Amino acid sequence: MHPIITAAERPEDLALIRGHAAELKTMFKRTLNYQLVIESGFARLLKTPLSQDTVVRPALATNGTEFAPRTYAYLALVCASLLSPNTGEQVLMSELVEQVRADAVTAAIAIDDTTAEQRHLVRAISLLVTWGVLSEVDGSVAGWEHRQDEEALLDVHRGLLPHLLTRSLRDVDDPGRLISGTPVEPLAAERPRRDLRRKLVENPLVRREDLPEAERDVLSRERRELTRVLEESFGLVLEVRAEGALAYDVDDDLSDVRFPGTGTTAHAALLLVNALTDELRPTATTTATIDERVVPGAFVSWDTAQSALDLVVEQYGSAFAKGAVADQDRLRTDVLDLLQAVSLAVVVPGGFVLHPAAARYRPEPHRAPAKTRAQRRLDDAPPALFSTGQSDHEGES
Repeated sequence: MHPIITAAERPEDLALIRGHAAELKTMFKRTLNYQLVIESGFARLLKTPLSQDTVVRPALATNGTEFAPRTYAYLALVCASLLSPNTGEQVLMSELVEQVRADAVTAAIAIDDTTAEQRHLVRAISLLVTWGVLSEVDGSVAGWEHRQDEEALLDVHRGLLPHLLTRSLRDVDDPGRLISGTPVEPLAAERPRRDLRRKLVENPLVRREDLPEAERDVLSRERRELTRVLEESFGLVLEVRAEGALAYDVDDDLSDVRFPGTGTTAHAALLLVNALTDELRPTATTTATIDERVVPGAFVSWDTAQSALDLVVEQYGSAFAKGAVADQDRLRTDVLDLLQAVSLAVVVPGGFVLHPAAARYRPEPHRAPAKTRAQRRLDDAPPALFSTGQSDHEGES
């Protein structure tokens, strides 16, 4: 959840990591092929590039706004400026801005002094403060955004900068290779296992049809070993169903996006899932089409989704935030974004497809008899979620 741990921000966590450095490095390398870099002032977990179907987790500003492409451009420029020989162990905000502008000219990137441009720049610098690359010594980055005559003095933790990227730039000749670089596996036979573990650790839910044949084989043949490794290494509990697999966070230690969760959006999403399941009444054989593939799931048209959301707001709107009730278009967008973030929904032309795993979160679950559940645990054939309702387990995705 926190790939960068610094002594300045989390000294106790860093002390634990350093105390168990050998074991942690071995565990991450063996289970996920991740590299753990541990120095005196920081620890950095370098994650191997994930598959293209991985849920996107963009960088966020302090107000929760997603980084725009322009903000990422400024982030790259600021990092380059901090590595400049002209930048010392401390830098004034005004000096850093001037260096960024000079580097932008060298890189043929046009920038100006508009408020919007300054906002992108401040968000990039603030993220580096959050990561521990920069520390505010005197003044603040946020204060400079509103008044450029208010100076801010920043400490530069240069040793962490080269480790921000997950791989060195020396062997990369184009940006595409940097983004989609293929990890080097010591043993080809281990790659399906590691790829599957990575997907289950990093994604709330993995669709069975999205898995290559080798990974589906691991999921079927080595389920018990996979369950043991995920629980012992990360505290995750594995659920395997006919439609896919889900590893959920019982202790709420790893989840960056929580579902079920608190707040209007999370409550509305949970209630919407329940309303749609009641409306559509999907079964174990219900299918939909995603990218010309027939997959398990229920298609939900925009009209059906809006009608169900209107009903949710009518029944429970008094407990929602007033702004969400007043702007239901925004509420629908936020709810759908959340369902996509936890892999329960995929947008398609005309609506979205609700994954069968949504049934496990129904507020009023239908429990199967204990004998039946025991028989399921002994049966190698996983049940289908739409037919059985909520799982026996509850927790964070």
